Amino acid sequence: MAHDHHHDIETMGDRRLGWAIAINMLLTLAQVIGGIVSGSLALIADALHNFSDAASLLIALVARKIGRQPADYFKTFGYKRAEVIAALINLITLVMVGVYLIYEALWRVYEPQIIEGWIVVIVASIALVIDIITAMLTYRMSKNSLNIRAAFLHNVSDALASVGVIVAGSLILLYEWYWTDTALTLLIAGYVLYQAATMLPKTIHILMQGTPENIAIEDVINTMENIEGVSNVHHMHIWQLDEHKNALEAHVVIQSLNQSEAIKAALKTALEEHFKITHSTLEFEVKHCEKSYC
Repeated sequence: MAHDHHHDIETMGDRRLGWAIAINMLLTLAQVIGGIVSGSLALIADALHNFSDAASLLIALVARKIGRQPADYFKTFGYKRAEVIAALINLITLVMVGVYLIYEALWRVYEPQIIEGWIVVIVASIALVIDIITAMLTYRMSKNSLNIRAAFLHNVSDALASVGVIVAGSLILLYEWYWTDTALTLLIAGYVLYQAATMLPKTIHILMQGTPENIAIEDVINTMENIEGVSNVHHMHIWQLDEHKNALEAHVVIQSLNQSEAIKAALKTALEEHFKITHSTLEFEVKHCEKSYC
């Protein structure tokens, strides 16, 4: 019964992502056409950012489906890291988009163009509504997924960018301040690069099997060595299987192998309760005083 409920939630999430992808692709097409007709680089910049959002949602959807596959002989830890890889792809794409937008904005300084303010305002207003709808579709899922959280933040930034484009279009209509379009493009590009720089380190850290940021190895060793019967803990490795599951392997020196099962149970309980480490591999060694770790 619980499995069926979980499956229904996953199916609903996939459906929401599908709707978000569809409306963002339609929005991207409308923004590109509007940007070309009006001559607004900021509108095309917002369209490229929106396309990256639609692409990131599509990659996230595919990664979710792959990640749900059970472990097998080929991938013994399972396929959940597909979502982390998808996040890395999305973030690298964002960096490329951000750099391209800066290049185009700086080039526009040397070759200014007339911009149709009304088209900019109308298309950006439609974009703002769709960005808000997309953010609403992905908000709940963003709480537990690095992939979806990235997509959600992108949509929020898109909404802010759309507000900025509306402001720029209005200033062009009222005061003919065409420079605001270029300035806004640089702001959008800067925000895109900021997002990528914020999330890239965490994504790479997981893929590099780094120790979870909220866990200090010294604390783990002290907790384990405080278990009765444990003399020493060494050769420890802690990493993340994905953004939610932590894993550990370590050598544990004990007084006697007769106590190994009781000590193992106590260690696994302590690791899960204190550090949320749900997968642990422990190799027991009997204490010998001639060893260096004694």
